[in-house]
Amino acid sequence: MTATDAVLHLTTAELEAGLDHVRAAPARSGTVELVVRRPRQGEREVLEEARLDLEQGLVGDRWVRGKRGRPPNPQTQLTLMSSRVADLVAGGARGRWALAGDQLYVDLDLSEASLPAGARLAVGSAEVEITPPPHTGCKKFVERFGLAAMTFVNSGEGRVLRLRGVNARVVEPGVVRPGDEIRVL
Repeated sequence: MTATDAVLHLTTAELEAGLDHVRAAPARSGTVELVVRRPRQGEREVLEEARLDLEQGLVGDRWVRGKRGRPPNPQTQLTLMSSRVADLVAGGARGRWALAGDQLYVDLDLSEASLPAGARLAVGSAEVEITPPPHTGCKKFVERFGLAAMTFVNSGEGRVLRLRGVNARVVEPGVVRPGDEIRVL
């Protein structure tokens, strides 16, 4: 365990105190803040550049291997999480964002109202489409950020705002880098 993996669990009150900042995320155009590849279970690589591919998703990510012997689900090819939520649950420790397990951390409103299933986003030189399956946390999310964080992101309001993030699929391949624009098409 490294210093960035240190356990830090915020209370419900601390999480709720950050909700106005999360709600203030830009709705139509924002920024890619962090790009992460998950080459193997439990491993994270913060990237300066990643290729998004129609078949592989984020090239080199373990998504392409599927889960428990099943083929990968194209509806969950890529996950995006609000950088504002990642920062909140990580207690302001940017080095802990990647522990959430998503590939793209973006400063953009990911709510259902802003991005219904089927909405398309330009991300760097790629294009992705929001898919219907909800993105919910798992026991690893609880271990890393606490039960209050899991309850917070999966609450009724948390699901409507998609605080845990959103699933997407690549519809136009391309390259994405931190600092790139992400915009609703």
